[in-house]
Amino acid sequence: MTINCKGNLIDLSVPKVMGILNITPDSFYDGGKYKDEVGILNQVEKMLVDGATFIDIGAYSSKPGAEFVSEEVELSRLLPVVALVLTKFPEAILSVDTFRSTIAKKAVENGVAIVNDISAGLLDEMMIETVAQLQVPYIMMHMKGTPQTMQSLAKYEDIVKEMMYYFSERIQVARSFGLNDIIVDPGFGFAKTLEQNYEVMQKLDYFSILEVPILVGISRKSMIYKLLDSTANEALNGTTVLNTIGLTNGADIIRVHDAKEAKEAIQLVDACMHSGS
Repeated sequence: MTINCKGNLIDLSVPKVMGILNITPDSFYDGGKYKDEVGILNQVEKMLVDGATFIDIGAYSSKPGAEFVSEEVELSRLLPVVALVLTKFPEAILSVDTFRSTIAKKAVENGVAIVNDISAGLLDEMMIETVAQLQVPYIMMHMKGTPQTMQSLAKYEDIVKEMMYYFSERIQVARSFGLNDIIVDPGFGFAKTLEQNYEVMQKLDYFSILEVPILVGISRKSMIYKLLDSTANEALNGTTVLNTIGLTNGADIIRVHDAKEAKEAIQLVDACMHSGS
């Protein structure tokens, strides 16, 4: 599988790393950490050197119960950072983490190559049509409700079956607008209990039936540190373990705070899967 990012075909036959750059004051792990230009550029450089293919920039925290942020504030946080990063690293492939079509459009017009939407277009009816017009890859995540309400909606009869229906319907909508490059994200931690997260991870390979790339984003999430009775700061080892399981179950992109460890997991899993062939 390949995706087209600003004319560059990115081959996903070997999985790729998406590095996370949160420029919000309240993200669950690194909120407020990257406040100035030097800190931002140092972190981007580190992720690129450590093996990240994509840098995903978020200006609106989507953690459970996250504070609402206006479009004006989201845009004022986002665009200066996009300009800063692309000035220093013009070849970087940037993704914007937003559920708003106006933000997505402005970001792409300013050099962003991918739109990453936690709501799969359900929080903004113009999102999918807008991304189709922009003709950039679109990451659609599974979620119910909003970041403010999602954890009260983690009720399913058969979670994987319901997620499969959700993605099939959203992909059909995207295709109807002529959107070519679609990536699905199961949305670990979004409207899912601890047990449901692990069931989805166990059955991740089921999503290959959708015939689109799969993104896994479990980096330092509570599904790791709550199970281990630790903290997000102590969750790197658990993140690597679950990324490894995700890779063996078909993940094409792993979205992480720690690019080096993710890249190593990809290399080791790839070596195991292709040894003796």
